[in-house]
Amino acid sequence: MRSKRTGDWRMSRTISVFICLLLTVFLPAHSVAQQPGKIPRIGVINATSAASLASRMVHFRRGLSELGYIEGKNILIEYRYADGQLSRLPELATELVRLNVALIVAGGGQSIRAAKNATNTIPIVMTQVVDPMEFVANLARPGGNITGLSAQQAELGGKRLELLKESVPRLSLVAVLGTRSNSDGPEMKEIEIAGRAVGVQLQPVELPRSAGPNDLTNAFSTISKRRAGAVMGLSSPEFSVHRRRLAELAIKYQLPSIYRDSEFPDAGGLMSYGAHYPDLFRRTAIYVDKILKGAKPADLPVEQPIKFEFIINLKTARQIGLTIPPNVLARADRVIR
Repeated sequence: MRSKRTGDWRMSRTISVFICLLLTVFLPAHSVAQQPGKIPRIGVINATSAASLASRMVHFRRGLSELGYIEGKNILIEYRYADGQLSRLPELATELVRLNVALIVAGGGQSIRAAKNATNTIPIVMTQVVDPMEFVANLARPGGNITGLSAQQAELGGKRLELLKESVPRLSLVAVLGTRSNSDGPEMKEIEIAGRAVGVQLQPVELPRSAGPNDLTNAFSTISKRRAGAVMGLSSPEFSVHRRRLAELAIKYQLPSIYRDSEFPDAGGLMSYGAHYPDLFRRTAIYVDKILKGAKPADLPVEQPIKFEFIINLKTARQIGLTIPPNVLARADRVIR
């Protein structure tokens, strides 16, 4: 009897091994390796468009890859873009919550605010935010479900005005493009302090919420009539979506201009100064990795930028008849010729 049982056990084991081999050979690879529910799914929400954020997302995915995550293989990403229509953000954030994503990467204050209103349990990793203190208890120990990286935009607003003044020494009046949500925020306050220091008068020009190309055209017409000598933009998703149109209008009215985004000079704008976004987005992947491995957002400090970038488009300077002083040109990290 014992011998028969041993033989039955061996036969059963042989059959089980044979079946496993058959499954391995004949079933598609993803049927075995990618079991439902085992691959983490994360959400990305941004007030701008996929096209305007494309170059930054390349660095985000590269950062994930360096940590062993390959999109579509061992991590899934749900993208939600508002295309500059800020009223869509609450709906997009709610969609990600319904999908039960493991975490949400939110870019910019409006997107972070929408995600925060949609959930207080799903971790939120913020990036390119002007004022992180709006969303966390303190930078060292954020508390709650939000952490990430600050773009330090408020502090850099004053620096952008100083660079504009150095590039146009006789500058006395600067139009500041903003929206109702940021025209009286911390970035504007830093610009006002810098304006008093360098002797430049500021002329706020407020755009409507979710401003479109026609709104920008009307704004530049107003700026020209008021005889401003240059224009700078506050941090706003509308400016990212319409950066090419902004560049065209500045050239049309022969206005030196500066914005935060490095993509702005690439689109024909004169200058930009701000956080180095390739580095910022690559480092965002580190937060994603830590949270997926069990870290709590409340315990992960909010980080500041460690790299900054000053870009000048000399081709645009020639188009508007501006000669950039050599001492300013020498400080540029990149010059577009």
